[in-house]
Amino acid sequence: MEKLYQIWKKFGKNFEEGGKLQKLSSFYDAFDTFLFTPQTTSKRLSSHIHDGADSKRTMIIVVMALMPALLFGMFNVGYQHLLATGELIRGGMNAALFWKAFGFGLLAVLPYIIVSYVVGLGIEFCVAQYKHEEVAEGFLVTGMIIPLIVPINTPLWMVAVATAFAVVFAKEVFGGTGYNIFNVALITRAFLFFAYPSQMTGDTAFIRTDGTWGWDGGKALVDGFTGATPLTQVATTSETSLMPVDFWTAANGLIPGSVGETCIWAIALGAILLIITGVASWKTMLAIFVGGGVTAALFNAFGPDTAAANLPWYMHLVLGGFAFGAVFMATDPVTSARTECGKWIYGLLIGFMAVVIRVLNPGYPEGMMLAILLMNAFAPLIDWCVVQRNIKRRAAR
Repeated sequence: MEKLYQIWKKFGKNFEEGGKLQKLSSFYDAFDTFLFTPQTTSKRLSSHIHDGADSKRTMIIVVMALMPALLFGMFNVGYQHLLATGELIRGGMNAALFWKAFGFGLLAVLPYIIVSYVVGLGIEFCVAQYKHEEVAEGFLVTGMIIPLIVPINTPLWMVAVATAFAVVFAKEVFGGTGYNIFNVALITRAFLFFAYPSQMTGDTAFIRTDGTWGWDGGKALVDGFTGATPLTQVATTSETSLMPVDFWTAANGLIPGSVGETCIWAIALGAILLIITGVASWKTMLAIFVGGGVTAALFNAFGPDTAAANLPWYMHLVLGGFAFGAVFMATDPVTSARTECGKWIYGLLIGFMAVVIRVLNPGYPEGMMLAILLMNAFAPLIDWCVVQRNIKRRAAR
């Protein structure tokens, strides 16, 4: 490894001032800090802590935490496809069908990951080179989240356009990583939702019914098959006692939905890693589930006589993108509240708003996306109020 490092550094002299490739210094710096731990530290007499963990290492931990949801999402994409085409009867899984489902899902999801990173990182590299700055590492996580929160039937060109819009107008215009107000991945999803609503909703949006890269295509759907998500079924029915799925089916994740949002256990594994490593705040996560659960319970007791209001409170916590949003997007350190008390307030309000939107506005059966984006805007105000309250208490004391 030391020899490899020396060869890399020797090659890097071409990118230094006066070198042949000086104009591409940002590109070299990005790969240098990603592949190797930076060797530069502050002066010995400074107060800075000398540590090998930097922002890129932190972002890689988040990407690792996303892996269980990604792998299960790939399997579920293939599983739902086999159900839709009648090749698999629910409960009739065997080893051959398992690997066929996973292989199909792998080939279906992989292009979304490639498009997300190529477009997003391409813009990041170009902006950094233009501004003569280092390439920020924030998109390492964003580029992985985007494929997990979009329906599997979304055209790739739409994902490319939405990603470019989000990176430019929700991140770079604010100054880049660390300065954006809104979660970039959620802005991508919001752009798709409002610009191309027909592609983001409906029975076929979440089920890959055609082939993947020429494999297993051209099969007709089973008669009477529906690919609507449970939350969509609740929002569009007049049956007030509807329970589209039971708790364990919803938690296990073998239901239609966005790629990485269905399996609660896979999301929980990621949450444990984030909490153990200290990358994400358990207070924010817990507050969101408490806020959502209490709000849903109040609607159960006093709300209108609709299917959404009568949906048991615990079902709201395992359906849709509630858990995924609480673990991976609401905890974004840039766009969330940073004070300890503020994290509780921020999380409680997200849980409250998500359930309110689900119950009272059937046009937005998900709710979590809009709730997080709304509270992103209020997070600085929450922190400011908490700090001012502490200042007044100390002054009075």
